[in-house]
Amino acid sequence: MLRFLLLCTAVVASTAEIAEEEDVLVLKKSNFDEALKAHPNILVEFYAPWCGHCKALAPEYAKAAGMLKAEGSAIRLAKVDATEETELAQEYGVRGYPTIKFFKGGEKESPKEYSAGRQADDIVGWLKKRTGPAVATLAGVTEAESLVADSEVAVIGFFKDAESEGAKAYAKAAEAIDDIPFGIASEDSIYSKFEISKDGVVLFKKFDEGRNTFDGELTKENLLAFVKANQLPLVIEFTEQTAPKIFGGDIKSHILMFLPKAAADFQDKMAEFKKAAEGFKGRILFIFIDSDVDDNQRILEFFGLKKEECPAIRLITLEDEMTKYKPESSAITAESITEFCTMFTEGKLKAHLMSQDIPEDWEQTPVKVLVGKNFEEVAFNPTKNVFVEFYAPWCGHCKQLAPIWEKLGEKYKDSADIIVAKMDSTANEIEAVKVHSFPTLKFFPAGDDRKVIDYNGERTLEGFTKFLESGGKEGGAPAAEDEDEDIDGDEVDDSDDGQDEDSDGEDGHDEL
Repeated sequence: MLRFLLLCTAVVASTAEIAEEEDVLVLKKSNFDEALKAHPNILVEFYAPWCGHCKALAPEYAKAAGMLKAEGSAIRLAKVDATEETELAQEYGVRGYPTIKFFKGGEKESPKEYSAGRQADDIVGWLKKRTGPAVATLAGVTEAESLVADSEVAVIGFFKDAESEGAKAYAKAAEAIDDIPFGIASEDSIYSKFEISKDGVVLFKKFDEGRNTFDGELTKENLLAFVKANQLPLVIEFTEQTAPKIFGGDIKSHILMFLPKAAADFQDKMAEFKKAAEGFKGRILFIFIDSDVDDNQRILEFFGLKKEECPAIRLITLEDEMTKYKPESSAITAESITEFCTMFTEGKLKAHLMSQDIPEDWEQTPVKVLVGKNFEEVAFNPTKNVFVEFYAPWCGHCKQLAPIWEKLGEKYKDSADIIVAKMDSTANEIEAVKVHSFPTLKFFPAGDDRKVIDYNGERTLEGFTKFLESGGKEGGAPAAEDEDEDIDGDEVDDSDDGQDEDSDGEDGHDEL
């Protein structure tokens, strides 16, 4: 008995070492394993103190922790300062902030990436779905009404026989969706309350038409398509909270309307935009962006827009390649938007590539200035070896590189066959190179084969010189296919030095 009491005391003392801030556990490498043992189901946020998105999440994260604690739930929320606990951050592949992972059942090897929104209700709902049954059995009208009332979106399957093939397909679909609660009802009173006359599936939501009834063959695939097509509003505003839903969804074609919310004709234009959206449900996501909001200015810049040029419409696809499209007409009417989207779905649109005008003195400086309009003729000149920095004006790493790049340009300014150049990739786009992080350094050797070599060496004058003198071999590697990076809410820069918050800060790149 004495040994048992001593053991209990030791466990309590060990657990007590885990500090809490506003119901959120504060984890370090020294207590991480202990926390997983004490709390088998735990959501962990890896954050940086300077990260604006982490600061915005903090009150909602704490609120969610408090809600679960008040319910007596065993699920806990925790946080790790990834800038201090670098070993933990590296172990779990943290490259951006915030990174949120769910550790279930005390298992630390393969945590689940958090994939829902950043409101307290989103967090709690996602966690309950991950730890409880995929489908809640609704015993009566009160339970069914509560499920609908407590959720922005909820799905109820009406099945008299819970073992039927349709009910089984419904359960499989529910298991595949983390952020929406699913219920199943068989009682006549629930059928009557929701005016259901036969078995089927209904999605309830607090926006647009309020509910959608599934009509088709009851298969997992069909049900997933139904839910995904109806779970978001016809028009969704881009915000810190909605970004994960926008970019984490299966619909990768997005049409964006940039418009000041304070505009006198805001409601009229929104009505036209929404009317057009009805015809492309489940195929194109219609997104509204308030062009007056400071945090949205980077997005406008990405599309080559200025506040005074709004309202404006743009379309982007995030499929195999990130591609932008610009309508020929600036009119914001249901007819013009429908025509634009129809041409896109039929493959009749050409990608819109931004370009600044060619500066008059573009070749008068040691580092030549490239834009979209002169890139091809300079970079792929068969008689020249061209070394190009693709940069962003706000990029902290680019600013650090600038004086070295200028020295390199000065070193080769009189060379007969070497050109050192730079291009602002936030204002210029080219088909030959897809830029996803800054700075990106690429070498275009002389010749007719349009070869491109990535620079992966040291960012020093000596390193660059060796690279050029070796013809792109010292520090170089053949250009690989880039992976597209989503432009989500985490990638908006709000730090003083212009460095992006989703950059890991170690590889010397700022993400686009």
